[in-house]
Amino acid sequence: VLGLLVMMAEGEDEINKAASPKEEEDENPNSVSDAEKKRKKLEERKKRKKKRLMEEAAKADKRGICYLSRIPPHMDHVKLRQILSHYGDIQRIYLTPENPTARVYRIKEGGSQGIMFSEGWVEFTKKSVAKRVANMLNGEQIGGKKRSAFHYDIWNIKYLSKFKWDDLTEEIAYKNAVREQKLALEISAAKRERDFYLSKVDKSRALESIEKRIKKKQKVQQESGTVSEVPEAKREPKVIRQFPQTRPIPDTEEKRKPQLSKDVLARVFGGS
Repeated sequence: VLGLLVMMAEGEDEINKAASPKEEEDENPNSVSDAEKKRKKLEERKKRKKKRLMEEAAKADKRGICYLSRIPPHMDHVKLRQILSHYGDIQRIYLTPENPTARVYRIKEGGSQGIMFSEGWVEFTKKSVAKRVANMLNGEQIGGKKRSAFHYDIWNIKYLSKFKWDDLTEEIAYKNAVREQKLALEISAAKRERDFYLSKVDKSRALESIEKRIKKKQKVQQESGTVSEVPEAKREPKVIRQFPQTRPIPDTEEKRKPQLSKDVLARVFGGS
């Protein structure tokens, strides 16, 4: 496909050159306008960019990706690259950080405070190298220096056929978008609860101030000798909340005693 595209581009250039040979002969190179020079420069830049993109796409098609279902403790991308680079050239590595809640729980229990990773992806420059590494290392001991923290750990590695690095980035972007959407929903729900609570607080303060004014007015009227009660229709009804409760089941001694059926007792003691 890449060869066909290059041949088509070269054919178009030859056709354009053959279509206007007389014009190029008639025109003087010194009389070419600045606009024409800029146009040619832009075309050259586009061609170089297209060529570079085609080369990158061709290189990306030759790359292979391996998946690591478990990352040993105290291993990061630097140490992983250092170990796997002995088997072939590595392009990119991505490791998924562990769950923050799990890290907090581990630190509370007195465990390591470092950042650990749950899974990872490694991109090799060649598919054949990625396949060979996955077949050779899967289920084997990591090894290395005996003092290392992951000397006795086992490789859990698998080659992913027909899997590109763009698929991984799309999946990560999708997960981040879903997480941000959930976070936005949680924030909006919290804001609604806060606004509802504040509105109820303001209402309760307004009712308390009304009651205080009524009591103060009644006190003044009592001192002056003219008592006038507020009609019941104008009084604010008191809010009495009732919560449903389940009745407790009484524990009687009869229920606590184990009871056997008469048939079982008759079979044990041979009764009729």
